Amino acid sequence: MTAARELLAEPLKLRCGAVLPHRLAKSALSEQLGDRRNAPTRELADLYRTWAHGGAGLLVTGNVMVDPTALGEPRNVALPVGPDPAAYEPWARSVAGTDAQLWVQLNHPGRQSPRFLSRQPAAPSAVPFGSRGVRTAFAAPRALTGDEIETIVDRFALAARTFVDAGFTGVQLHGAHGYLISQFLSPLTNLRDDEWGRDRSRFLLELVRRVRAAVGDAVPVSVKLNSADFQRGGFGEDESLRVVRALSDAGIDLLEISGGTYEKAVMMGSGRESTARREAYFLDYAAKARQVSDVALMVTGGFTTAAGMADALRSGALDMIGLGRPLTVDPELPGRLLAGEDVRAERLCPHTGIRLADSLLEVQWHTQQLHRLAAGKPADRSRGAWRALVRTGINDPLNAFRRVRA
Repeated sequence: MTAARELLAEPLKLRCGAVLPHRLAKSALSEQLGDRRNAPTRELADLYRTWAHGGAGLLVTGNVMVDPTALGEPRNVALPVGPDPAAYEPWARSVAGTDAQLWVQLNHPGRQSPRFLSRQPAAPSAVPFGSRGVRTAFAAPRALTGDEIETIVDRFALAARTFVDAGFTGVQLHGAHGYLISQFLSPLTNLRDDEWGRDRSRFLLELVRRVRAAVGDAVPVSVKLNSADFQRGGFGEDESLRVVRALSDAGIDLLEISGGTYEKAVMMGSGRESTARREAYFLDYAAKARQVSDVALMVTGGFTTAAGMADALRSGALDMIGLGRPLTVDPELPGRLLAGEDVRAERLCPHTGIRLADSLLEVQWHTQQLHRLAAGKPADRSRGAWRALVRTGINDPLNAFRRVRA
């Protein structure tokens, strides 16, 4: 246990010169704590204060949308047309008094904007979802024009500068889980014959270039990237590794590895048995990424014990351990691990046995737990599956209606 604790406690110096205090990070979780106008609330700052004092050395926010007209969820925080950094300063100050760094995760949903938020979302190409269940929730998108793509790139750069001016210490671009960047990378969703389609990595690399220009060389710039989409004919591992090389050459500071989309939610735990035994969903891929890049690597998903985390670090395949859903039931988990306590990263979400319901439940049960933390309450570990789903059925339409009325 002592050896594991010492490995977890080692600082990590990034390419840009920034130093992360140790190897345990709180990975992005969609908080759904924006107000009716998609501005951050006091509860959001309180939540991050709780996590910062819980011992995480790096906190990555949930997806902040760069376009207020393109939301993935009704209570996303979204950058307004004319942003003021002062609106985000209380959130940035939430980590004061700790050694934690706070990075903003920037995102655009593309076609993954639900029907009740977008009657016709925009995407690289006009490709609807193939899965019948998912297609019910999301309208068929229209294809973005070249000028619209340039505008979106500018919005990412503006958002990055705004949050850094507010006091955030880093930026992560969400290039995974089927959102807009992921849609540009996939041959299933990017059918364009212009420069944005002939080189499907162009959009992501242009975002990295302009964000870096906006924030300067000393601010960490990170990317969350799918190892693969796990869909036939989609963004695969070989192409993903080519993108890793390009991102390394582009000068990013940390790459977080994930995988899957709304149609194939591998990031929720449906990995191979051999991978699960080693406590990391994407560790095999991380080892391959290490062979093509020396950029710092972070893997989120599946880690359970300090020993398993230390083994992954000791293997050299990765540099940071990402913790997500377990921190909604134990926000002090990083500090306890660093103190050498014999604790486990718990995943307590109940199940109904109905695949579609359980896919929704996996997100919503944990979201309800972090809402309790934001309100100063302890996690409700005994909350049942059907109670959580009923609450979701009430809250989501109500939040959508409130936003429309804003």
